[in-house]
Amino acid sequence: MKKTDPIIPPKEQVYLDGPKSRSYEIGFAWRVFKQFITAFRCLHFVGPCITVFGSARFKEDNEYYKCAREFGKQIAAYGFTTMTGGGPGIMEAANRGAYESGGMSVGCNIQLPFEQVHNKYMHQWVTFEHFFVRKVILLKYSYAFIIMPGGFGTMDEFFETLTLVQTQTIHSFPIVLFGKDYYEPLIDVMEHMAEKGTISIQDMSLVLLTDDVHEAMDHIRKYIMQNYKVKPRKRFWWLFEKR
Repeated sequence: MKKTDPIIPPKEQVYLDGPKSRSYEIGFAWRVFKQFITAFRCLHFVGPCITVFGSARFKEDNEYYKCAREFGKQIAAYGFTTMTGGGPGIMEAANRGAYESGGMSVGCNIQLPFEQVHNKYMHQWVTFEHFFVRKVILLKYSYAFIIMPGGFGTMDEFFETLTLVQTQTIHSFPIVLFGKDYYEPLIDVMEHMAEKGTISIQDMSLVLLTDDVHEAMDHIRKYIMQNYKVKPRKRFWWLFEKR
């Protein structure tokens, strides 16, 4: 098992304290740069990924944990690498499904005051000091995004990803919201935004809401086939050849 855990000093709560000395600001920029370079080196050869976002709080007997584990299996069967935030809950489940199925499983863990321990179902992982660096890496290597039920962190990841797709900062990436009971109120809010004109009606088509793992994976497969010619690992790479 290969890991990359940079030596990160304890966090100082300085971010809202105003400007610091020039030496401190240069040191901060250098630490951010080092985190990017470490991640680039660790994940450069992991292959095309599908990223699964979701809560760290769900246990093994939770229905969403079981679905995330199935997603990991399906992603592995399609020949893609499963990428997550590297922690417990949904992240562990998706990594576990891929790992136990012989697929590539990687993660982007985060240093927290209460320490989020990485899960054991990954071939490679990186631990980050800053959320914004972590989010860049979670998106950089992926061709699709699956949003399982989660809290503030998952919403942050979902809306940042959706904003990047909406603004065409990244192009032709499918986004799946999984869990109708959980996410229908959020879809209602988005429809209200469209009614008020703060987003366009077309933006609603950027997201698929579903309760079906196979429907989600078929949506991702078709999307990738229409837009990319990639070579995932293993025997199903031909599914993704540009037609």
